[in-house]
Amino acid sequence: MGKIDTIIFDLDGTLLDTLEDLTNSVNYALERYQMPTRTISEIKGFVGNGIKVLMTRAVPEGEKNPRFEEAFSAFKEHYAVHCNDKTRAYDGVCELLEALKAKGYLLAIVSNKVDSAVQELKEKYFSAVGVAVGDREGIRRKPEADSVLLALETLGSSRERAVYVGDSDVDLMTAKNSGLLCISVLWGFRDKEFLINHGAKIFAQKPSDIINIVDNLP
Repeated sequence: MGKIDTIIFDLDGTLLDTLEDLTNSVNYALERYQMPTRTISEIKGFVGNGIKVLMTRAVPEGEKNPRFEEAFSAFKEHYAVHCNDKTRAYDGVCELLEALKAKGYLLAIVSNKVDSAVQELKEKYFSAVGVAVGDREGIRRKPEADSVLLALETLGSSRERAVYVGDSDVDLMTAKNSGLLCISVLWGFRDKEFLINHGAKIFAQKPSDIINIVDNLP
């Protein structure tokens, strides 16, 4: 291990494939208020900035729609019950986290998903991860650095010793705002061309690639 001893992961699209459950909950809310439903590929393009932005993009005219708040509430109620129906860890992710922990790396999750869900999902899937920070009161959401800095502080680490792993432009901005190097994964919600256009320079094709990348950082 070099000077890097801490790895901070995004959740949706990086560790967990949550797309089907998100799509089902969005469409439940849209159908309830007689709005046109969305395809899974549309939802894939809408995620990354938290659930309110997701629904703003999914609902016709967004927050200007007079029924937006009702639809947003319906989404939250449905997703709270069904957030784990089809959600699963990406192949190789749990093995990656266990291998990193065994090598002595400190691990954290930071997400724009509501904090209670982040804690629940961490406990269910990712026992190797020491700290998880979701959307909570008093902390600005990604791409602001607040959640990353809180995770580092909780782990007793620093930005000089950490890297960030994510799948989106929001993650690239979060890493930049936090002063961290970013590893962009290619199995998530954005493709390589999109990520390159948003400044990505280091890529992981599969989860096990991350071990080689972090082990060989100067």
